[in-house]
This record gives sequence, structure tokens and C-alpha cells, in this order.
Amino acid sequence: MLVLDTNVLLYAADQDSEFHSRCRRLIDGLRQQPAPVFLTWGICYEFLRVSTHARVFRVPWAPADAWRFIDALLGAPGFSLLRPTERHAAVLAQTLLELPDLRGNLMHDLHTAVLMREHGVSRVCTRDADFHRFPFLSVVDPLC
Repeated sequence: MLVLDTNVLLYAADQDSEFHSRCRRLIDGLRQQPAPVFLTWGICYEFLRVSTHARVFRVPWAPADAWRFIDALLGAPGFSLLRPTERHAAVLAQTLLELPDLRGNLMHDLHTAVLMREHGVSRVCTRDADFHRFPFLSVVDPLC
């Protein structure tokens, strides 16, 4: 079980990225396997925001094209979304007690980490070093 973070999706989508081919191969390989791979709605929306942004992508995607990329992933056999359960508030409260120094921009990563914890998913594939701040997660660098 694994969560793919936004940056891995963006590298796979952006042909100008130096990491494009490696991340694209990773995602294509995961789409062929039955092992569970997860996204969150937050990751999906962040992908939509960044991939359509002219200051980030040299040639920004049209929103419909960005959505087709996400929709194709969600249509793959092993891919699905992590969604909050009735335990979400309790898991969030526990995590905030354990990690009281989280602030600002880390809240987006916190949301992903809490969803993962809530569902018993511990591996996140990302280049975002901030995920190392969550001791209950194992960070997998897609380039290693």
C-alpha cells in the first residue's frame, strides 16, 4: 500500500521535468499492478492547481486535460482515494498532540498524513522532505 504525492504526479505529467521519465515509468508500472495505490482529493486538487499554472508548467495543461490524467489513474485497477472516516477528527487530534510544532504549509501534508494513518497506510512516494516529519510514515523517494 502506497500513497503517491502530488510532486510525483507532476513530474510524471511534465515532460520538461528532469524527473519526468522516471516518475512516468513508476506510475505506469503501478497502474499495471493490483497492489493498492492511493491518492487523496487534496492531492488531486493540488495536481489540478499546479499543472494548470503558467508560472509552474512551461506549457500549462488545460483543466480538462489535467482532470483526464487524474481520472485515468483513478480508473486503474489498484488505484483509489483515501477519504476521511468517522475516526478522522480523533486521528487528527492525536497527530497534532504528538507533533505540536506543525504549522502553515505543513497542514496540507498533515491532511495527507492523517488520512494515511487513519487507513493504516504508512508508505508515501514523494520528493517532499516534509513528510519525514511524520514518524509514522515511511518516505519512498521515486528516484531511488
